[in-house]
Amino acid sequence: MAESLKIKIQIADRVYPMTISPHQEEGLRKAAKDIEAVIKQFEKNYAVRDKQDVLAMCALQFAAKAEQHVIKDRTQMEVTEEKLTSLEALLQENL
Repeated sequence: MAESLKIKIQIADRVYPMTISPHQEEGLRKAAKDIEAVIKQFEKNYAVRDKQDVLAMCALQFAAKAEQHVIKDRTQMEVTEEKLTSLEALLQENL
């Protein structure tokens, strides 16, 4: 059985105890740090009274970035497939 690690992650002035695999720790701590940075940015730039509003905007920002990566990857894959199809046709013509 894989060993687990108990950690505490703090986000928006709340502590979240978690049981994770050791290989997840670095990513989770980095994600929490990134979330805290975005929270501070929103609180600095906007008059926000409720942490829930800040967290919602933070979630929206991270989700939008993730979607943009998916769109970019899909577009790059389509371009690569078109190039491969063209190369295959060129090879078939010359065989």
